Amino acid sequence: MSRIGRKHIDVPAGVTVTYENGVVVVKGKLGELRQEIKSADINVVIGAGVVNVERANDKPQSRAYHGLYRQLIANMVAGVQNPFTKTLIVSGVGYKVAVTGSKLVMNIGFSKPVEYAIPAGITVTCPDALTIVVSGIDKEFVGEVAAQIKAKRPVEPYHGYGLHYSNEVVLRKEAKTAGKK
Repeated sequence: MSRIGRKHIDVPAGVTVTYENGVVVVKGKLGELRQEIKSADINVVIGAGVVNVERANDKPQSRAYHGLYRQLIANMVAGVQNPFTKTLIVSGVGYKVAVTGSKLVMNIGFSKPVEYAIPAGITVTCPDALTIVVSGIDKEFVGEVAAQIKAKRPVEPYHGYGLHYSNEVVLRKEAKTAGKK
């Protein structure tokens, strides 16, 4: 049995979870999230303050979906209580970022500033000129937006210029040393 799938999900006060017609809806103080359960072998059982995900058989695909849907629902419950955040660090000479209106404007070494339109449901802030904080209630969407921003200027390995996550270790290459003895 799946170790993750068999764990129950505690539903805190102020959060409601409903399951109808193969769709799980989680409502909380920050918003509402929906997740479609695409497998007929997976059933969501909602009790008093607890949600359990059960599977009908022991097929490999059912076992995989069991843990997946349990974790997706747990992330939804956590997201409507406290938003998920990803922090990006900008490093480079003359690099800076700022939020203007609904766009993130990045001066990251190109001839013109790079603009990124902030999607609905996501909050992007810049506490200083070298930090980007992406937050929202949907963990998957926050990670996707952070990855799209990071892809605008990947870290180059020799000087470390570019965008990287705050918890990411940037591997640096050694510079050429030809001619030195």
